[in-house]
Amino acid sequence: MSRKMDSRSDEDDVRVRASRHGSRPRTRTRPTHEEAVPGLVIAVDRGRMTVRVEGPGGSPVDVTAMRARELGKHGVVVGDRVRLVGDTTGRTDSLARIVTIADRVTSLRRTADDTDPTERIVVANADQLVVVTSIADPEPALGFLDRCLVAAYAGGLSPLLVLTKSDLASPQPLLDRYAGLEVDAVPMSREAPLDELVTRLRDQMSVLVGQSGVGKSTLFNRLIPGAFRAIGDVSKIGKGRHTSSSAVLLDLPESGTLIDTPGIRSFGLAHVTPQDVLAAFDDLAEAAVDCPPACGHTAADPECALDPWAAQGTPAARERLGSFRRLLTAVGQLPRP
Repeated sequence: MSRKMDSRSDEDDVRVRASRHGSRPRTRTRPTHEEAVPGLVIAVDRGRMTVRVEGPGGSPVDVTAMRARELGKHGVVVGDRVRLVGDTTGRTDSLARIVTIADRVTSLRRTADDTDPTERIVVANADQLVVVTSIADPEPALGFLDRCLVAAYAGGLSPLLVLTKSDLASPQPLLDRYAGLEVDAVPMSREAPLDELVTRLRDQMSVLVGQSGVGKSTLFNRLIPGAFRAIGDVSKIGKGRHTSSSAVLLDLPESGTLIDTPGIRSFGLAHVTPQDVLAAFDDLAEAAVDCPPACGHTAADPECALDPWAAQGTPAARERLGSFRRLLTAVGQLPRP
């Protein structure tokens, strides 16, 4: 071999081969984003989020943002507390990036149906689930109500029943059904003042759910005049698409926020176990400590400690156990009546 051909230096032998991603050395170090701005997600549409941040002078500004690649598959939902980098001015055609998502305190979850093990988080960090149901015309969908209560308890939200059309029938049978669960309820009619309900919504982040025909849309517009126009404005994100089936958060006139969920018509509960429901009831959970490990807490479990607990207690305790077991029916642990 000639000297000319063998003239490569040792430095040539230690060259680093460039990867398809470039020659910059790889690192596991992630940016700290110390300059990131805190915000609240108020709408989500096809990979674009509307995030409310504090603007100049303390006034709120709605910013369009996308999820940073470093978040991986971590989804973003309405109610998430996040931090943003990039353009947070809220100017038309501007875009920020969500770089962190705070741990969720509560989460409203559901599955597509009772056979689907994949849970989907609908709303994060809400304080209460407001379930709107009519007393008559149409009749209350008891199975749907039970499922809503299960979803609330399993997700850490406080349930609130709003019983509409109370001018057509008495709300008492429905109140009696859930008396054992101590669920707060507000009977309403179309012309009734909203004061009692507004009091319960004050300073809370509330999620509104309800099936067709129960008056949910009417109630939402009474609570927030011009709500549908506001929903159209807040959900014109990305290229101006209007989202009619996604959750949207709006401010109540006095204080608090209300999240409309037009896309929710039912709750699949494949992700919920009897223990999830039990955890919402301190007194029952304390009594269930004496249950065998595999106990389903049903009347069919001969060694369930909840039966002697109820038998030795007051009529209210027995009623509470009966209500609790009705909720387990919604989870699919008991035969359907």
